[in-house]
Amino acid sequence: MSLSPQWLDELRARTSLSALIRRTVKLQRAGNEWKACCPFHNEKTPSFYVNDDKGFYHCFGCEAHGDALRWLTDQRGLAFMDAVKELAAEAGLELPAPDPIMAKRAERRAGLHDVLQAAQDWFAGNFASTQGARARDYLSARGLDAPTLARFGFGWAPDERGALREALGRFGEALLVEAGLLVVAEGKEPYDRFRARVMLPIHDARGRAIAFGGRILDARSNAPKYLNSPDTPLFDKGRTLYNLHQAGPAARKAGRIVVVEGYMDVIALAAAGIEEVVAPMGTALTEQQLELLWRVADKPILCLDGDEAGQRAAMRAVGRALPLLQPGHSLEIVRLPAGLDPDDLVRRDGKAALEALLAAPVTLLDTIWEYERTALPLAAPEEKAGLKQRLLAQVEAIGDSDIRALYRRELLDRFSAFAFPPRERQEQASGVHRPRKSERRGDRWGQLTIGRLAPEHAAELRRSAEGGARDVFTQAILAGLARHPDQIARHSETLLQLAAVDPRAEAGVDHLLEQSQALEADGKYPISVSAVLAPPPGNTRFSFLEDGHDPDDVREDLAEALTLLVERPALEIAIGAATARFDEDPEGAFAEQQRLRKRKLEIETRLGQMARKRAASASAEPDFSDPANAADGTRTNGMKRS
Repeated sequence: MSLSPQWLDELRARTSLSALIRRTVKLQRAGNEWKACCPFHNEKTPSFYVNDDKGFYHCFGCEAHGDALRWLTDQRGLAFMDAVKELAAEAGLELPAPDPIMAKRAERRAGLHDVLQAAQDWFAGNFASTQGARARDYLSARGLDAPTLARFGFGWAPDERGALREALGRFGEALLVEAGLLVVAEGKEPYDRFRARVMLPIHDARGRAIAFGGRILDARSNAPKYLNSPDTPLFDKGRTLYNLHQAGPAARKAGRIVVVEGYMDVIALAAAGIEEVVAPMGTALTEQQLELLWRVADKPILCLDGDEAGQRAAMRAVGRALPLLQPGHSLEIVRLPAGLDPDDLVRRDGKAALEALLAAPVTLLDTIWEYERTALPLAAPEEKAGLKQRLLAQVEAIGDSDIRALYRRELLDRFSAFAFPPRERQEQASGVHRPRKSERRGDRWGQLTIGRLAPEHAAELRRSAEGGARDVFTQAILAGLARHPDQIARHSETLLQLAAVDPRAEAGVDHLLEQSQALEADGKYPISVSAVLAPPPGNTRFSFLEDGHDPDDVREDLAEALTLLVERPALEIAIGAATARFDEDPEGAFAEQQRLRKRKLEIETRLGQMARKRAASASAEPDFSDPANAADGTRTNGMKRS
């Protein structure tokens, strides 16, 4: 089937975008447009606008933008052709004629949809009748109320070999077999696949039944606890996620999607108010299912049991995900207490207990490190070398070269810290401690890093760490915090990091933290200047050092400047470390050094832009927006410090 641009334009023209969006979002008239709180992110005031004349929606908060087709694919999770078919049917527009083979296949699929919907209606009728009393009692005991049962379409398959075959005989046995509802055995009549089971429909992204899952109630039976439909022309279990048609819109609104192991976990969490939950079809996540998840959220959360089986499931998912990783796309993993699944945890401890776990997932990288570190004993050098080999094998599976390089560096850094611990840890283990020079001098940068560098680079790094001249940016930012003491507590952790990496700032940071609660009002600033906290330099014009600026801008500028200030000396150390690796990895070290230098230049430039020089002092003061006059003396005209 070929969809021309002209045909798609006609489809859009026949579609009322506001009417389409109003089905799931409450719109308010705003002149010639409509507005609402954005369905793609949480917000309190409307920034989402719909324009019927132009045929698009746009959110000024998260930049979501699109037309009617994009709305159905992004907000409801439909495939493009499914979105086209749905809009075309509503607009009364005929699709371009497909070729005969495709037409016959589509007709066959339509027949299967009819069969499966009829089967769902039949199962649901049984569930509501006296036949389904046992199933209703079982689900009620699990805490599921009537609205939840109706929402997920629970049904009941009676314990008879031919009940469904007889009830749906009008479709013919061949179609029932193709739909996965009857089983064909040699020498026997086809018989019902699902018997004496609580039934759940499995839907596609458009909410149409494409298969079934059934749970047996008799614990003494030798039959499998759960039974799914076989693969059919409509159902491929490796390409389907249970409840995606309902979880997709909820996930886009919540900003996350959660993956659990079973149907009942999905339903229990939805009943508890966590609706953005899906499950695979009783197997490990496939590559196709991961792609479906990444269409909805950048970092799907796998919620797995805390036992060994859960750990194995996590690593199977990791193995599938590594070759597919792309910038911004990953997985996060939550490990539940041993012996509990999500349904058990919510029923025992409530929704808040699970929300607390979901709020602190483990990254993909952390999962690899913890799994490999605990997989085998690591007492002997050979065993530690085996750990390194396993970590590198995991890294090599990553398809994206940038991500692969970053994983390699991070995991090797962790391995080095584990296999070659600093002297202090060795001494603590042996009970013997020898004071080091760095302890006697109070050198916060540490001799371990400096000692690995060439003498000229070590001396340069020491000068950066121990220089006596007060950095004007540091001076200005600390003065800005004194001027706005309500921001000190908010940035206390960052300030402590600054004191750790820049000894020149330590006294000023301590003074701010000590005085912030008193909020002194004497002198020019809410916290008075002192011998350890100098007044701001006269050659900078940060917004947080001047009156008349918007308070939100002041807070944002102060936060950004402080973050950049902490990052800058850390880059100095990283540049020195990259230089030290030239002998063993010249190509990689050079590339890393250039990347770090570029980032350092960006920081200096940005700080200079934020500290606009007074026009009156242009001839007397250095221009801090010029990277050649960066505050720490770094120049970019061929005289590189590192």
